[in-house]
Amino acid sequence: MVTVDNLTIRYGAHTALANVNLQIRAKEIFAIIGPANAGKSSFLCAINRMDALRPGMSVSGDILFNGINVRQWRNVYALRRQIGVVFPLPVGLPMTIYDNVALAPRLSGQSLTKADLDALVERCLRRAALWDEVKDRLHSLGSLLSGGQQQRLTIARALAQEPQLLMLDEFSIAVDPVTTMRIEEILRTLQQEMTIILVTNLVQQAARLAQRTAFFLNGACIEVGDTETIFSGQSQDPRTRDYLEGKFG
Repeated sequence: MVTVDNLTIRYGAHTALANVNLQIRAKEIFAIIGPANAGKSSFLCAINRMDALRPGMSVSGDILFNGINVRQWRNVYALRRQIGVVFPLPVGLPMTIYDNVALAPRLSGQSLTKADLDALVERCLRRAALWDEVKDRLHSLGSLLSGGQQQRLTIARALAQEPQLLMLDEFSIAVDPVTTMRIEEILRTLQQEMTIILVTNLVQQAARLAQRTAFFLNGACIEVGDTETIFSGQSQDPRTRDYLEGKFG
């Protein structure tokens, strides 16, 4: 689904990622691990062209999404509708739970009836394992939810346009371990429908969820391989083994 060829990302004179090459397959969970400032979040930004929202960020190389270079999409919003993103901290829009989920379909110009929109909101909240907790207060502010509920609301919001690719950047930073495990179960279910890229500093989370894992370090993609192989000590690069053993990072 995603092919990255010689991707380099810079912020002014600083190189955040250099010459990254990898492929992400359809309907797999692909984890990216590595210490802080390894270039993981910048990688996600480049995929759906969020560099336009980051002053000073420049991107070179090719990123193909379903065989089409993301730079060739004339309508960047159409691209982003196919690529959902969940950020580290839950960002609830200043509106009701219902409107948080319904906003993107409304803005996309879809001709949805009230019944269609109601069904879509319920479907997305169910897929995010949140419906049963909020179905009786859909018209209360999303900001009144707990941190874990707000993070699941951001997942529901990302799912509202039926993306083919879902990218999560350190989703568990601001939630408790119980909520983390619930979201992990959500991701296992969603994998049947879409491709998932998971950036995480929790190496055991990658081991639990991902079929394949990439290790980023100092702006380079050090290694990509089957998660089981990498975590069984058979990684090709000693730096990967040192990171997984907690010797740095």
